[in-house]
Amino acid sequence: MKEKIEAAVREALAQLGAPDEAFVVEYPPAETGADYACNAALVAGKKLGQNPRDVAVAMRAALEEAHIPGVEKIEIAGPGFLNIFLSSESRAAAIAVAREKGDRWGSNDAWSDKTIMVEYTDPNPFKEFHIGHLMSNAIGESVARLLERSGAAVIRANYQGDVGPHVAKAIWGLLQEDLTQPTVAQISAAYVRGATAYEESADAKREIEEINKKVYEKSDEKINALYVWGREETLKHFEDIYALLGTTFDEYFFESETGPRGLEVVRAHPELFVESAGAIVFHGEEHDPKLHTRVFINKQGLPTYEAKEIGLAEMKRERRTFDRSITVTALEQEAYFNVVFVALGLVHPEWKDIFEHIHHGMMQLSSGKMSSRKGNVITGESLVDEMIMAAKEKMGERGVANPEEVARQIAVAAIKFSVLKQGAGKNIIFDPEKSLSLEGESGPYIQYAHTRCVSVLKKAEEENVASSAHVRGGIAPDIERLLPRFPEVVERAAELYEPHFVAQYLIELSSAFNSWYAQERILGTPDAADKLALVSAVRQTLKNGLWLLGISAPDEM
Repeated sequence: MKEKIEAAVREALAQLGAPDEAFVVEYPPAETGADYACNAALVAGKKLGQNPRDVAVAMRAALEEAHIPGVEKIEIAGPGFLNIFLSSESRAAAIAVAREKGDRWGSNDAWSDKTIMVEYTDPNPFKEFHIGHLMSNAIGESVARLLERSGAAVIRANYQGDVGPHVAKAIWGLLQEDLTQPTVAQISAAYVRGATAYEESADAKREIEEINKKVYEKSDEKINALYVWGREETLKHFEDIYALLGTTFDEYFFESETGPRGLEVVRAHPELFVESAGAIVFHGEEHDPKLHTRVFINKQGLPTYEAKEIGLAEMKRERRTFDRSITVTALEQEAYFNVVFVALGLVHPEWKDIFEHIHHGMMQLSSGKMSSRKGNVITGESLVDEMIMAAKEKMGERGVANPEEVARQIAVAAIKFSVLKQGAGKNIIFDPEKSLSLEGESGPYIQYAHTRCVSVLKKAEEENVASSAHVRGGIAPDIERLLPRFPEVVERAAELYEPHFVAQYLIELSSAFNSWYAQERILGTPDAADKLALVSAVRQTLKNGLWLLGISAPDEM
């Protein structure tokens, strides 16, 4: 519908002599009662040198003459906005489509000819799964699902640092305790010991740097054994967390593989990567004044993250064919990626603009920014566990069939929605209590609206009350105004890699449904069949929207 309106507005502008003016068709405030609003008359007024309201009058006449299918009326508001109202029949048609398409409701084909690799989560073996990994996972999984529902073939990728200074610090810490088959907790604690010693002791720093070289060279039997054990234990542990979060990866990449490849590529291009103070660097500012110099091979002859990223790009292209590769990491790595992607484009000009970076902000609790190096960190896993316990307490003795699973679903929803309701790059102050609330902007609030829909439909089935096949409009105008927007919201969210558009839409729809639910009797009324059809469409929309956010839609809570 939005595309139809935009096309009609362009035609009207052309008729008025302003064919190239940029305008927007957007969703107006709920109190207007309109389905869409357009600012075309305002921008065209400046171009034509006319009063915008006079232009709006002329545009309304042109649009009414065009007879946009599904549009009932057009009103002029304020200085010249056009408020566009759909007919009740048009709104009701969306209800029918939602029920007919089921789990495919909201899908589009905007990316149908594309294959996209989405790399996200990226925890490092020998370190804890921290809250930043939760954010990357939530955003990456949602972006992957949005692209899938927009027709793309999606490859989920996970890139993990299984070599590097952090590994050497952990192994050094393990050697101090003479641990040969440590637990995941012992490995994480050993990393903290090693990181602290690296900064405070010159001897420890020298020993850790030597261990780092031996890990790359595989030259020490005891270190090799610790490395193999620790890597395997932490990777297995990560898989448990992925399962808890609802993510399955298609490809895994490791720095132990990308490092040698990166070294090879960097050394093969001395015209780009040059020696500086014993290291090999790339002078980004020579190619773009907004960039800076970064080290790709350090003084010890080992690849840095930058060189490994070059190797990773080559390995991605070797393993899979794709049109675009998206990496989801923290905002603080943006400058890093800006330099690396320019260097990659110079090495492989044919890959220019294929690789992209989506950044997210930081998650903070009352203690402020958390540091895995110092150990004063609430890990991603511990946060999920704490939220599951809190969800169980809130559920109490409600008689839910599978309380453990439902508590997990609620906890994951609370965390993921707190991340996804924000725009990209914004920091988050995570409030456990608010995130679990059944009132306000939370994942459980939307889940609860879904369970209400399920409850109504289940009760109707028990009473043998069927819903209408063809819905009569006008039952719940606020809900009917929102339902047709869902496919447009999904398409926009996928285009901009912005799940928060879906999150905010679901809050608005849940709020409208809950208000209607509180005021209306559904069963036992003359129009119960039509109301049930509406409830069914809302349930399907909430379920599909939650799925796009990587959140489960339980039938009871």
